[in-house]
Amino acid sequence: MNERSASQDVVQESPAVEIRRLSYPDLPQVTAIERRVFPTPWSLAMFVLELSKPSGICLAAVSGERLVGYLICSRYDTVWHVMNVAVDSQQQRKGLASALLAELYRRVDDENARFTLEVRPSNHVAIHLYEREGFRAAGMRRRYYQDNGEDALVMWRTPATLAGTLEDVPNAAPQ
Repeated sequence: MNERSASQDVVQESPAVEIRRLSYPDLPQVTAIERRVFPTPWSLAMFVLELSKPSGICLAAVSGERLVGYLICSRYDTVWHVMNVAVDSQQQRKGLASALLAELYRRVDDENARFTLEVRPSNHVAIHLYEREGFRAAGMRRRYYQDNGEDALVMWRTPATLAGTLEDVPNAAPQ
């Protein structure tokens, strides 16, 4: 199975979507989506910084010439930090975020990899997605979001969370 078909089989109702490496020429479309879907969007400089990191994985979901989603993940020592996942509003709930995550796991290619992310507790759709992907809530970061002071739910996907425990998650809150 080639790289493209491995990612596409996850995408429902969007057979023309390709998952590929995000590049600098994609950034105008990325920042446009970012402004549409997030109350506190990243700046162009933040995306440029993440793209410049050699150890990171930055992915684009593209339909024809149009970028419809993206994922930004940075590696810190032995942990992968999913920094940003976004799908354009009109393309949501079609499996694109799952396809982006599946391609991330494929590129990391390590069954013992540990992934972490922060998500707004009010973002029930995203939390449900991450739980389906094997992420489990392990703590909170108080007043994390600057726009309204909302806390962030810290989630992890590790060998232990995939087995139903938090035993290999650092500083996990008791269940």
